[in-house]
Amino acid sequence: MSQRLHITKTPKCYVGGAFIRSESGRVAELHDSKGVFFANIPQCTRKDLRNAVEAAAKVGPGWAKRTAFNRGQILYRMAEMIEARAAEMAEAISLGGSSKADASREVTASIERIVHYAGWTDKYEQRDAAHLCYA
Repeated sequence: MSQRLHITKTPKCYVGGAFIRSESGRVAELHDSKGVFFANIPQCTRKDLRNAVEAAAKVGPGWAKRTAFNRGQILYRMAEMIEARAAEMAEAISLGGSSKADASREVTASIERIVHYAGWTDKYEQRDAAHLCYA
């Protein structure tokens, strides 16, 4: 039986709704806490950062136009997607030296925070208005 060659995927930057290569074309090696090679990470430039900030600024008005209910649904969906890959996320966090238990707790806490704020998206305005009425 022959062994397959392990092919390491190089992640790309996610900017403006697309996965792009960094302008520099350079990568940095990422090693786990034991020093074993894990992946190549793109080394972004100032231009890459500027492009990401500009892309984020362009979507702000569109996000603001969404209804509070819709923004909450998007956040809930994000939490569901993270929860579906919680083990993978915890594994990635533990590469930095955290224990697997700590990494797992961090992922769980992140999911719970997203759900918490998703629940507030369509209630905050009413709460604020009620607070002003009774003030």
